Amino acid sequence: MNVNDTIALMKLIAQDIEANKEYLTQLDTAIGDADHGINLSRGFAAVLKKLDEASFSAPGDVLKATAMTLISTVGGASGPLYGTLFLKMSGELKADEITLPDFCGALEAGIQGVMARGRSAKGEKTMLDVLIPVLDSLKESAQAGLSAKDAFDKAALAAQEGCEYTKTIIATKGRASYLGERSLGHIDPGCMSSCLMIKAAAEFLGGRR
Repeated sequence: MNVNDTIALMKLIAQDIEANKEYLTQLDTAIGDADHGINLSRGFAAVLKKLDEASFSAPGDVLKATAMTLISTVGGASGPLYGTLFLKMSGELKADEITLPDFCGALEAGIQGVMARGRSAKGEKTMLDVLIPVLDSLKESAQAGLSAKDAFDKAALAAQEGCEYTKTIIATKGRASYLGERSLGHIDPGCMSSCLMIKAAAEFLGGRR
């Protein structure tokens, strides 16, 4: 992926967040502050404007601009967490072209940033329950020599499985943790928004969008 591909993908992600704004908010209504979709929609609308106004020389620059825009416009936990994810990823993507191994390294750095920022780990009903399985899947695909298209198709399945997994566990981080066992049976909204992003990447790389 080059800089233009990265811009196009971020625009697709923004479209999908907007299209699923109400669904994400419904998920957050059940176990959170009822604002996840609304907040992300506002943030990615600002990202779209930034992408149209600014010029970028590398994929990492696109992700850095996305990160800073989300941090400055999105309330709640999602702004700082997604901002941290994209900011840490941007620091790893200095080349003009992103390869699958490059993306794996960047995503790993992003996940480490999210874990540190949220003081969280896999299994606590957070976005990490999608991001970590996605990273594991992409690493396996890269080691097996799969194309980026096939790798992201597999990763999208891992993301969906991660979302479903969060129905089976009790939240121990964030506002959802206040509900205890009542958080069972609900998909974590941060996991779903992460899943939407991975799915958009799979569709873009597969030429379906």
